[in-house]
Amino acid sequence: MAPDDRLSTAIKIVENFTPKEDAQRRAQEVVLDFAAEHQDALYRSCLAGHFTGSSWVVDHGGTYGLVLLHSKVNRWLQPGGHADGDACLASVALREATEETGIAGLEIWNEPIDIDVHLFINRSSSEPSHLHLDIRYLVKAPREATVRGNSESKELRWIKEADLRDGELSLDESTQRLAEHGFRLAEQVLR
Repeated sequence: MAPDDRLSTAIKIVENFTPKEDAQRRAQEVVLDFAAEHQDALYRSCLAGHFTGSSWVVDHGGTYGLVLLHSKVNRWLQPGGHADGDACLASVALREATEETGIAGLEIWNEPIDIDVHLFINRSSSEPSHLHLDIRYLVKAPREATVRGNSESKELRWIKEADLRDGELSLDESTQRLAEHGFRLAEQVLR
């Protein structure tokens, strides 16, 4: 696929997403506007911002979700990472979830469940602060999944929906929204 074809594929994924709330609708508009202005939005070389894929990983029954204490930003977040030219954003989310959790045999829901745009502030100054155009998916772990993690996180923790507003975790509004949508869908398709 030529770069323009790749970006067109990613844009179609965003266009086909049906927002369930205003925050998602606004994020969808920002992503589409950004992609229209930045033909290299699938690559980290686009210094203003770029596509990322992340996921809400649930246990096999959909009762628990997995968060990680991210090493770079020292915050509890969902697994996710850069598209690096891959227009199949579900593949990006699945790849990143597998790498960051160490769980083998993850399964992904192929349609996005959330879209978010957030400013990534790089505290190490190795790159300028930039936007992450985050397309998010539901991922299910197999029975008796073993969490191993990697160097990108200090800790991983399974949480229930009741823990989303736990002060110790301090999950941001965007992560809480992703988790809520993930738990809702998991309840419909897994329980």
